[in-house]
Amino acid sequence: MIIVITHEFLVSIAHMEENSNNSSRSSSCDVRVHAYKNGKTMEQCKEEARKNTELLSEEILKKGEVSWARILEMADYDELVYKLTLKYLRQKGYDMGYNKIPRVKA
Repeated sequence: MIIVITHEFLVSIAHMEENSNNSSRSSSCDVRVHAYKNGKTMEQCKEEARKNTELLSEEILKKGEVSWARILEMADYDELVYKLTLKYLRQKGYDMGYNKIPRVKA
């Protein structure tokens, strides 16, 4: 077994140790509170994706399908919100399509 340790990995470990040393001064235990696009938390991204899912569900029922590009547009080109929206649509039972048919269908 070969283990490769990169510089980025070592820097991230050092950063984690620094944050754990400063945890007594911090009011939050999550160091990634604002690690997502536009300073949103993970919970805010999930909430936005849930709202998008409801709006897209209505659109899919009216039109029969919606493109992946439309979903990305609704997510304001935020990759995390986009992926969460796709996840929630899949959980609702929609056909997600694939790379040759980039559409979500009822």
